[in-house]
Amino acid sequence: MRLYSATFVILASLCGTVAFAQSAGQVELKIEPSNRTLSVSAEEQVTADPDTAILHVGFETAPSDAQGAYAEGTRTSNAIVAALKQAGLQESAIHGESQRLDRDYTVPKSHKFKLVQQWTVTTDPAHVALVLDAAVTAGATVSGEIEWTIKDPAALDAQALEKAAARARGDAAVLAKGMGVRLGALVYVSRSSVPQMMPMQGRVMAMAKVQNDQPLAIEPGKVTRTATVCAVYAIE
Repeated sequence: MRLYSATFVILASLCGTVAFAQSAGQVELKIEPSNRTLSVSAEEQVTADPDTAILHVGFETAPSDAQGAYAEGTRTSNAIVAALKQAGLQESAIHGESQRLDRDYTVPKSHKFKLVQQWTVTTDPAHVALVLDAAVTAGATVSGEIEWTIKDPAALDAQALEKAAARARGDAAVLAKGMGVRLGALVYVSRSSVPQMMPMQGRVMAMAKVQNDQPLAIEPGKVTRTATVCAVYAIE
């Protein structure tokens, strides 16, 4: 994405109206129509394979009286947590997300209840299918949403920002040369970064193993970071 302008009107929409001094003691510089300036905006993105998967696991019991729903939920909850640990997860990787006893409103004037519980589970992307399989086999009937992420998103942000800054500098030089002017000093720069995770859409309500007892095939999504740099240069 490339946007060019040598006018203050476009500059104001891209970079905002600015008034600043580059360092203490310098005369304040105001960007206004009388200035000879050139502005560029450049966007770049970088993509990486995830090194972390955040899996959402949960269940809800069949409608019953409050005590029955609670008892069944307790058995299912303990079974799921035990299965997750048996699958190789440490207790620190299993985080309770929510738990509640809900009235069953599917039947009018019903006095039935169901216990609902959810966890977020952090694991290696290579193991997420096995972990999901273990949870569902133990009774996790509302499970399967996955967030793909990385342990060091700041590094990916820096890569995207560096690429956007290089694009902005290069575009400014090309634009100045094409217009027959000399590119001067950088007088203003701004940036923004946008994380773009790619979660697995939807939830697995129930899962049956395929032949040979293989778990569900899950392909990890990508992790993307986008950075935009807006730069203003003086024209000599």
